[in-house]
Amino acid sequence: MQMQERHFAILRRHMVEVIEIYAELSGEELGKDRIDPRVLEAMLRVPRHEFVPEVLRPFAYNNSPLPIGFDKTISQPFIVAVMTDLLELQPTHKVLEVGTGLGYHAAVLAQLVERVWTVEIIEELAEEASTRLSLLGYHNIAIRVGDGAQGWPEHAPFDRILVTAGAPRVPEALFAQLAPGGRLVLPAGTPDDQRLTVVEKTRDGHARSRSVMPVRFGELETVR
Repeated sequence: MQMQERHFAILRRHMVEVIEIYAELSGEELGKDRIDPRVLEAMLRVPRHEFVPEVLRPFAYNNSPLPIGFDKTISQPFIVAVMTDLLELQPTHKVLEVGTGLGYHAAVLAQLVERVWTVEIIEELAEEASTRLSLLGYHNIAIRVGDGAQGWPEHAPFDRILVTAGAPRVPEALFAQLAPGGRLVLPAGTPDDQRLTVVEKTRDGHARSRSVMPVRFGELETVR
């Protein structure tokens, strides 16, 4: 049986319901027991099945990561929701994403802010993401092929930066491109001890960070 848009819409609503349950169960780690309703609404609007290989479409709304090629994955929906929520986005924010993949998280961000800049080191993924996003009508996302650890200095400073790959610490170039008062979310630590981390840049340029919850992401690739 071929799945139709109405089937995907039902599964998408169920995905959001599952996210809400996981948020309630993770309340102690998150410091609250619910995700911002604006984030959940954005995830209701973005067709996640359009951002996975076609053979995996029936599983697109499962609360699990899925492979997208090149040893990369699209993140678990609950983690997408948590990372987006931790950014505390406002419509006027300038947002940089590091690690475009096939563009799903960028599409979620684009529902919440006027403009998103996203960097992907794998050219084939960046090209595929650009095609998918364009076909779906996302015209407020700019994609660049390059070393995400170096950010996108031409458009800095950014109010918010999202890193969708693990790193031992915040790359210096990214922190430099974060606006004073800005916020950066990334998986930080070693592959065996990685935690979702929020880093804020104080008005005088210092870093203030807090650990949220254990996660497991692939390593942030850089140009050597």
